Amino acid sequence: MPFIDVDALQQTEVIEGYSARTIHTGTMTFVYWTVAEGAAMPVHAHLHEQVAHVLSGQFELTVGSETQLLEPGKVALIPPHVPHGGRAITACQLLDVFLPERDDYKFDQKGK
Repeated sequence: MPFIDVDALQQTEVIEGYSARTIHTGTMTFVYWTVAEGAAMPVHAHLHEQVAHVLSGQFELTVGSETQLLEPGKVALIPPHVPHGGRAITACQLLDVFLPERDDYKFDQKGK
């Protein structure tokens, strides 16, 4: 399936304030997040390499010991096993790309 309408994908609340639409390619996972203002993502780490991109809004992200405010056009590169977490300063739309695929995020098999 070469073309996917992200808005047509099933949306699943992963944690309070974080709803996800996912695409799995066989090697990567794309997660389109809708995040409520003030919602926090607890500090965590995983085996996946992650690229985090704010599409709209403002998101404060801590990677390791460094914290920055992300706005549209700013991207964070998160290596595997590095602790990271953050919170939405405003309502946000985010895109996270993970390599390898996140099996725990396979809520909807469209795009796989």
